[in-house]
Amino acid sequence: MDPIFSQSFFLSAGETNAESELSLPLLMSKIIDIATAHANSLGIGNPAMEHLGCGWVLSRVAVEMQSYPRVNESYTLTTWVESWNRHFSVRNFSIINQEGVTVGYATSVWMVLNTTTRENFGLAHLRLPEEMICGEKIPIRPVGKHLNIIDAAPGAETPKGTLLSTEAPFEYTFRYTDLDFYRHVNTVRYVSMLLNRFSLNDMDTHVVRRLELSFLRECRYGETVLLRRHDDGLHTSFALSAAPGASDGAELPAAPALFAVVERVPRSFS
Repeated sequence: MDPIFSQSFFLSAGETNAESELSLPLLMSKIIDIATAHANSLGIGNPAMEHLGCGWVLSRVAVEMQSYPRVNESYTLTTWVESWNRHFSVRNFSIINQEGVTVGYATSVWMVLNTTTRENFGLAHLRLPEEMICGEKIPIRPVGKHLNIIDAAPGAETPKGTLLSTEAPFEYTFRYTDLDFYRHVNTVRYVSMLLNRFSLNDMDTHVVRRLELSFLRECRYGETVLLRRHDDGLHTSFALSAAPGASDGAELPAAPALFAVVERVPRSFS
């Protein structure tokens, strides 16, 4: 067993975004894949918990990129466990281009979900040797504290601890292809939803420097949600919550299910 785990990939034309770069949905998918592969190699992956009806899920994740691998280039993801306690595990990642230069980092917080109760099962049943906890930190900030985003009439005073929506909420109903193994909405689908709120011109002229997600609860099949947005220059905050009375008759919390931030910079930044 090794506390540091790496995998290399080749970026084909069918995997890029419109700017011929590694797309953020694909990067998020690879981050989840390599975390899964490393956990399995350490004997703490989902196969080790199948008899308990449990599995790893993301609680928070932040990605910062200085530049992105481009089409027909190879890149490498490296991952390790930074810390471990009874409830959560912090896992970090580095993204390395084909010249061997680290072009990005990601940090993530994972929990074990009981797929019956849909609650945090904890990590006490898993045994990770101390020498497998690398402890190495990365030079990006963790996922920050988020403010809820609310709708209000123009000119209205914004309550303390909230942000005012800068455009009408976007409504979406989750369907079959949004789901994963846990029968809840897949992280990659959230990333695609967020990026689709920007135009092609937005992305042709600017690039995502940082993306962060913070999950407060699961979203499920048939749930209709409202995605609210607050723009502050090139810093965009999102809050996703259930649409009132529009989720197959289920009674869902009005509080946000997801907070997210997308920070962009002009394409000349790299």
